[in-house]
Amino acid sequence: MKHKRQIILTAIIFLTIIIVGTIGYYNLLNVSLTDALYMTVITVSTVGYTEVGVMTPESKIFSIFIIFAGVGTAGYAFTRIVVIFIEGSLRDLWRNKKMESKIAKLENHYILCGAGESGRVVADLFFKRDVPFVIIEKDESIVSNYLQKNMLIIGGDATEESILEKANIKKAKGLISALSKDVDNLYTVLTARQLNSNLYIISRSIDKSSPSKLKKAGANYTISANAIGGRRMASLMLRPSVVSFLDIISHSGDIEFNLEDIFLNENSEMVNKKIGELNIPARFGLIILAIKKDNKKIITFNPGPEVVLEKGDIFLVLGKDSQVSALKEYAHDNGEHITCCF
Repeated sequence: MKHKRQIILTAIIFLTIIIVGTIGYYNLLNVSLTDALYMTVITVSTVGYTEVGVMTPESKIFSIFIIFAGVGTAGYAFTRIVVIFIEGSLRDLWRNKKMESKIAKLENHYILCGAGESGRVVADLFFKRDVPFVIIEKDESIVSNYLQKNMLIIGGDATEESILEKANIKKAKGLISALSKDVDNLYTVLTARQLNSNLYIISRSIDKSSPSKLKKAGANYTISANAIGGRRMASLMLRPSVVSFLDIISHSGDIEFNLEDIFLNENSEMVNKKIGELNIPARFGLIILAIKKDNKKIITFNPGPEVVLEKGDIFLVLGKDSQVSALKEYAHDNGEHITCCF
């Protein structure tokens, strides 16, 4: 903004010199406006062409002022352009180096490919929850916007292996491919899976046939925005109270409660103990909605006090952020394990 004002001011001054010079030569030399403009231009540019009229002492003094004003303005404009270029280049170079250093230090982070309509929602939620993540986006205007928000972002094509490597994909925990075309998502998923076999990958899908192809390429889960949007609209019409409740427990806004999954680590004191013995609901003030046993597809909803907890169990709980955080700490859930497909 500062540089823009300086450029506009310089242009106004230069235009003023041209206008004043043209009017001055028109009156001093008694020539046409075209000749007066020509005299002003050759005087300001100091090219030394032949004058179009007889130079009187007054016109010579006037020319001296025009030369100084023109050369001074041109010199100032050139200096500002050089300064803007150097400052911009150095700033971009420093910012890129700093960002590359931060990305290189990331571990167990998430990679978001595509910051369009769907990706923007993911990025805002990750940023709000202080989740370590890096964005890959090839639209320069979007990249510039996220740079101003101090988010880690790489300008480039997520389908390219070198760009994914810049995002430190080999140390990443998960990847979301939210690109606008299924073919781009397919290439991204395939490349990401080859670079990191342990990566948890979620991909956006558009066509009906895309989910099966994306899963074959390496995606753990696919999301169809059109299908989800259609189901939600139908549910809002048929079961508005249920959807409203789900909005509350899924944190869709400034809501106090949170729906979270918690992984029971083998180092926790909770292992091999009954829920009733631990008295989790009363102790932490939250609700255990369901438990999924490690490596089993059986899900126990509203588990009773006699259920024995084992390492690798996954809890689905409802409570305040502080309550959920306390239970995560007690379960030794360090966030490194991805609780897939509850």
